[in-house]
Amino acid sequence: MHLKRAVLALLLALPAVLSIPATPASAVGPDLLPVTVTNNSGRSEATYLYILAKNINTGRLGYVNGAGQYFDWPAGGLPPTPAPDVAIAGPGNGGSVTVRFPRFISARLYFSLGKKIDFRLTPDGLVQPAPWAAGDPNRDTLFDWSEFTYNNEGLWLNSSQVDMLAMPHAVAVTGADGRTIRTGDPVANGRENIINQIRANGDFSRSIYTRSDGTVLRVLAPGKALGAGLMNANYLDSYITSAWNAYTSRTLTVVPRVNEPNRKFFGRTSGNNMVFTDASGAQVATVAKPTGANVWGCDGVFNAANVPPFIEPEIKRTLCTALNRGTLGTSTQEPVLDAAQFYRNSGANHYSRIIHENMADKKAYGFAYDDVGGFESLVHSPDPRSAAVIISPFTGGGTTPPPATGNALISSLNNKCLDVPNGDFSDGVQVQMWTCNGSAAQKWEATGGTLKTGNNKCLDVAWGSVDNGAAIQIANCSGNAAQQWVLSGAGDLVNPQANKCLDIGAWNANDGAKLVLWECLGGANQKWRRG
Repeated sequence: MHLKRAVLALLLALPAVLSIPATPASAVGPDLLPVTVTNNSGRSEATYLYILAKNINTGRLGYVNGAGQYFDWPAGGLPPTPAPDVAIAGPGNGGSVTVRFPRFISARLYFSLGKKIDFRLTPDGLVQPAPWAAGDPNRDTLFDWSEFTYNNEGLWLNSSQVDMLAMPHAVAVTGADGRTIRTGDPVANGRENIINQIRANGDFSRSIYTRSDGTVLRVLAPGKALGAGLMNANYLDSYITSAWNAYTSRTLTVVPRVNEPNRKFFGRTSGNNMVFTDASGAQVATVAKPTGANVWGCDGVFNAANVPPFIEPEIKRTLCTALNRGTLGTSTQEPVLDAAQFYRNSGANHYSRIIHENMADKKAYGFAYDDVGGFESLVHSPDPRSAAVIISPFTGGGTTPPPATGNALISSLNNKCLDVPNGDFSDGVQVQMWTCNGSAAQKWEATGGTLKTGNNKCLDVAWGSVDNGAAIQIANCSGNAAQQWVLSGAGDLVNPQANKCLDIGAWNANDGAKLVLWECLGGANQKWRRG
């Protein structure tokens, strides 16, 4: 998650994309969580690691050493003074190093190749490196970072491209149940693909920064490129105006919480403002027409106090997301959750589009609110036992999609197929309904009482729950009762442990409908056939 928005991101995004247990976990991970950093970059330079943190208990800024000990920064000065050298020796190419996260920090794990990062301190704390600025001492250093929070609610760990993309990397977490969730892996030659596709896009092409030795160090996100004078400041203007004016004569409905479909707000444009009301007609928010810089940063007019009941920040983050994805103006309801509708106009955030297209599971943090709808490269465990950050190959590498074997499972409600979203076969991905397309994401092999995907993940009741409404996901096949299914002669797909049925939640006949466990009632939303 983008850390300055972590609380709001968790409140709004997690129910849509993660399998959360009905009751809190009895444990919350070790005091010092082991995190393995693996270097698969293919480059021979020395690697340096840094864990730069905010102490959740004190609010102070500091750093963590490789053993997991936290230290406050010493006092800095003006102009900023050099920070102590807190680099941790990182892994060589093909190697791994294990560090530890203490259970009370929000932090960034930085990693650099060939050169240490130059950190500076002011009286207010650490100055984060800003290589998009001409005078930054790290401008010619190859580095990147992951962001994480580890506290008594568990671990949240993501790769971030909100500011730039330099070194694609995967993140993973293994929970107390032995399941590993992983995201952030690029496709084969993903880094080169991204660089070449950005270079070929005239509006974004100047955002690539190459060192004098020919090494491409980073691709800047549009907001950073704009600030550095490398992006047309008027790029978004016509699209913003068109999208804003589209709601002068029709209503935009905002449904910010996937798990609360009746929480709706209604917007109409009046002059340069979009005014929102609730179902009673009471005015709840006014959003001024944004500038391009506001959209790239999801700030300015999109800033709002992150306090209950969260209506204004929910509406603003939804609008900024829609503008980045290019859906605002043509939609009547936001957020749009069908990725096939994203980035279809020339005015969208094509930096984000290109990064998503070159990720194996199509997930990334291409802008600050990319978590809306669950499209972010985030892993979470409420009860972690270990985690990992894996620096991806600069060339080659990638993943091969599983073969399309087995049969489709087709619903009698809508003649749509049980589907793994975006072909993302990561552990813990919640399954959905989708128009049948014959892809590997819709093939299920019945074996030993289980239903397996092409890469041997099993259809699973999250956390082994037997409760109505329990989420249905894919998970590493473990032989437990939560992964047993029986298709009856009547077409009921039953989990014997719970004696309950695979159910299309809320009788939702649309693409993207989620699957849950529910008492067998004989309705069409619980009837299945093999295709």
